Amino acid sequence: MSLKKKIEDKLNEALKAKDKNTYPTLRLIVSAIKDAEIAGRSKGQKEIKDNEITSLLKKMIKQWNESCDVYEKAGRSELLENEKKEIEVINNFLPKQLSEEETKKICQDTIKSTGASAMKDMGKIMGVLKSQHAETLDFSKVSKILKELLSSWWNIQKNILKKLNLD
Repeated sequence: MSLKKKIEDKLNEALKAKDKNTYPTLRLIVSAIKDAEIAGRSKGQKEIKDNEITSLLKKMIKQWNESCDVYEKAGRSELLENEKKEIEVINNFLPKQLSEEETKKICQDTIKSTGASAMKDMGKIMGVLKSQHAETLDFSKVSKILKELLSSWWNIQKNILKKLNLD
């Protein structure tokens, strides 16, 4: 069953159950999918693929997270809670994201396998990660972790070079 069909079925269930916490978010998702399909028709695409829907859902979560930050800074707890509930609804249709520890391990392994040594290699690493783990990694976390790993690796290299020059 396609992801689009699963979302539509869940919307119908929520409407029948009169679940006011779920169906408005599902309607937004279905609407966004239809917008993407309409945009795809101009490019000759007949149907939207599951990976495109997944990408769309990730973008929606990113927008909701940004709204959460704004509401939290403004002290609007009722709106913040509503946004978090909507994020949970969207997350139900996404593959399970890896934890921060698992993400860090994958990043470290990829750095080793690509032979990356500096921040300039970040694009190469991201390309490998996206090709192998696009569904399961949160790339906002990946970016932060890679910057941390590459900068610490670079600092270690500089310290080694300093010690070699001093001897």
